[in-house]
Amino acid sequence: MALTNVYRQTTSFVFNNTLTKGVLIRSLVANASSSTQPSASSPSVPKPPNPNAASSASKPSAEQYPIIKEQQPQTKESEQHQKQTQQRLSPTSTVKDSKTLAKEAKKSTSFIMNLFRGQLYTDELFPYPDVLNEEQKDNVKMLIDPIWKFFEEKNNAAKNDQLEAIPDDVMTGLKEQGAFGIQVPYEYGGLSLTNTQAARLFEVVSAHDLGISICLGAHQSIGFKGILLFGNEQQKQKYLPKLAAGEWVAAFCLTEPSAGSDAASIKTKAELSSDGKYYVLNGSKIWISNAGIAEIFTVFAQTPVVDDKTGQTQNKVTAFIVERKFGGIQHGQPEKKMGIKASNTAELFFEDCKVPVENVLGGVGEGFKVAMNILNNGRFGMVVGLSGTMKMAIRKSIDFAKNRRQFGRTVDSYENVQEKLVRMAMRQYVTESLGFLLSSNMDRGVTEYQCEAAIGKIFASESAWFVLDEAIQIHGGMGYMRHTGLERVMRDLRIFRIFEGANDILRLFVALTGMQYAGLHLRELAKSVKSFNLNVLMGEGTKRLRRVTGMSSGPSLSAHLHPSLQKSGELLSKSIDRFGYTIENVLIKYGKSIRDEQFITVRIGEAVIDLFTMAVALSRCTHSFKKNVSTAVHESNLVNLWCEEAYARINTNLDLITDPAFLKRSKLMTTLAREIVEKESTVPEHPLGF
Repeated sequence: MALTNVYRQTTSFVFNNTLTKGVLIRSLVANASSSTQPSASSPSVPKPPNPNAASSASKPSAEQYPIIKEQQPQTKESEQHQKQTQQRLSPTSTVKDSKTLAKEAKKSTSFIMNLFRGQLYTDELFPYPDVLNEEQKDNVKMLIDPIWKFFEEKNNAAKNDQLEAIPDDVMTGLKEQGAFGIQVPYEYGGLSLTNTQAARLFEVVSAHDLGISICLGAHQSIGFKGILLFGNEQQKQKYLPKLAAGEWVAAFCLTEPSAGSDAASIKTKAELSSDGKYYVLNGSKIWISNAGIAEIFTVFAQTPVVDDKTGQTQNKVTAFIVERKFGGIQHGQPEKKMGIKASNTAELFFEDCKVPVENVLGGVGEGFKVAMNILNNGRFGMVVGLSGTMKMAIRKSIDFAKNRRQFGRTVDSYENVQEKLVRMAMRQYVTESLGFLLSSNMDRGVTEYQCEAAIGKIFASESAWFVLDEAIQIHGGMGYMRHTGLERVMRDLRIFRIFEGANDILRLFVALTGMQYAGLHLRELAKSVKSFNLNVLMGEGTKRLRRVTGMSSGPSLSAHLHPSLQKSGELLSKSIDRFGYTIENVLIKYGKSIRDEQFITVRIGEAVIDLFTMAVALSRCTHSFKKNVSTAVHESNLVNLWCEEAYARINTNLDLITDPAFLKRSKLMTTLAREIVEKESTVPEHPLGF
């Protein structure tokens, strides 16, 4: 019976031609990246400063920054994992076509990708990575206090918000702190921090002023990140020293009036001059952070490229390093924004801007890959930064609740407020766990993290919004007042669910990327059925039989978890098994048309987020027990509560996906939406008739 079902389902899948040509994510890939990423880790043993580096920029010294000393290599665990990863995968930063992806699908060790097959891959999650040695920890600790003190004493976030600018003295102070070159290697004048070290500092900055965090992030997390990842030695020596010192500010220029989430549709053009010495850049970019203050721009434009195979010319995106002094560049007035007002945001115009050919970044026609890798590589900074923002809001809320008396009791003694505080703390804990898992995995050489980064961005931005909303509610009317400081942060936070990949698009991206991976493996299974591979058939048949009879409990996590977390681990195991089975049935039922079933796809994305956050929280908490962290018991209570509720949400979403009543309601919503759009307003007549 089970073997018959294997044959029937898998052959049906093949005949439907599901997902074999990668059509699912073509329109969504703008918010993600290639299947594998360039290694994001900083050098294990940073090189000493290079006295021959071509720049007049001042280099950091031991007197300026106590951290400027050569760090020892990272932990053995990090080194061993990196070696294992290199053995399993050949790191590459190229975007894979569907044929290559099909061949390499079996190699994925991504926890998220394998969830779509109902499988548990623990290499990148258990144990929770611990990548910093004691010296690296000491080094970053020495930076935290000065930066914290600077923001407390020298910076006024409320004033910056009113001025809609960062004062010159604050910018100078940030440069003196080394904040503009946190991850630039020593030899180019930076602090050479690892991703995890940098993450700890990003928490501090975002806890104090999100406007400044945007300025610094636009500068180094995306602005000149392309030079770090893809620049040749000449480009690095020319640009990085002054960028690290803050003498030059950088900006990332991708978004256009007609190209938001669909980055591949940009209109800006760059044509090679007749003498082949430079490209002529024409077009415009909108909503560019640092546009009005930057000297260096990473610009993406369409360039004519001749296909080696066909000989035909087609436009492909190319990345360029553009200097303001090249001429032909103008910026508009600073945008009037809802939040992050202190950051400079403006439109950029390029008119016959001549860019030397040596300023092509990452190769002609490779700009899309460059852009996606930059965005992917920088997302961990947003996750950990928003974790810091949440901690700030929670502290304010606790302070208020402990001291505010209503009806003869302090506010914190009421269960309604207690529930709010616990839910705020849960979301902060999970966000922090996601952020440092991501940064640590990047540091230890993990190259496939695009879905993990996307989920981190989604969860962090939505959790931060939730936490700030609840913080204002706890404060009551006081929270609505400007002097409390929460309303400004609430305004600042709204953009995080939109930029660097809108959450709506990223949910679809995660779901469709995972389903494509599962589809490729399902096709391989179909081949085994056709060739009657008995071992494969028996394995698949047994698995399905256990599911049908209710005997399947999912892949076991018991060996990886602390005893106090075992029940939550069982919930996760059951959820993974059911999720994989549901995905298989969805693929068989819908085939490649699943890309158009967004009511279903979004809920698959929601389930994946809950699965991943459960696993990450369990991993971190187990690590806390192993390290005898004093808060481990408190953490386990938070995690168990989170897992129980996440388990319920997962089952609800998976139930809906297969519920005929839900599918019927979805069709009704489509009809209603069309009626609303057609009328260009709400449809019902007013109750008064006029």
